[in-house]
Amino acid sequence: MHLGAMDELPLLYEMYRTTSARDDFIIRPFSYYADAWRTLVGQGLAQLFLARHGEEVLAGLLLFHFGDKAWYMYGASTDRHRNLMPNHLLQWEAMKWARAQGHSFYDMWGAPDVLDESAPMWGVYRFKAGFGGEFTSSVGAFDYPVSRALYWAYTVAMPRFLRLLRWRQRRARRRGTWEEAAGDD
Repeated sequence: MHLGAMDELPLLYEMYRTTSARDDFIIRPFSYYADAWRTLVGQGLAQLFLARHGEEVLAGLLLFHFGDKAWYMYGASTDRHRNLMPNHLLQWEAMKWARAQGHSFYDMWGAPDVLDESAPMWGVYRFKAGFGGEFTSSVGAFDYPVSRALYWAYTVAMPRFLRLLRWRQRRARRRGTWEEAAGDD
């Protein structure tokens, strides 16, 4: 494991693409993440961690931190050497790093809305619970619609559009044309 540098953020994105294809979730083009990631890393508000096996990078994690709290925000891995469980190493090292930096809270961010084995994110929860943390539910986010038309587009049209994108992505993967679905940058 080593702390990553700014010029390794594209490597994290390539692993994120691999993870997206494997776990069937939509991601945006690199340009979407690049500005935020570079800005936060450049301002000392984010830290990149990479797990290596020899010279080969197997997984990455981007940790945001501010005040006394650190948030695990992005994690990704390749399909190689998954039996070595590099994501476990990354979490442990990120927790140790956060503590050494004076952060007293480590938020693994993201769990199913309902803690039930049938929940789509149950595997994510199980992975995170394996570190002995405490599940904390919060009030969540609320919408304040300032425009009925825009709110309808956001809550009705956008989910339909995202389902279409997921369908295109799965179809493109089957055909071997990932870039067509991912909007390659």
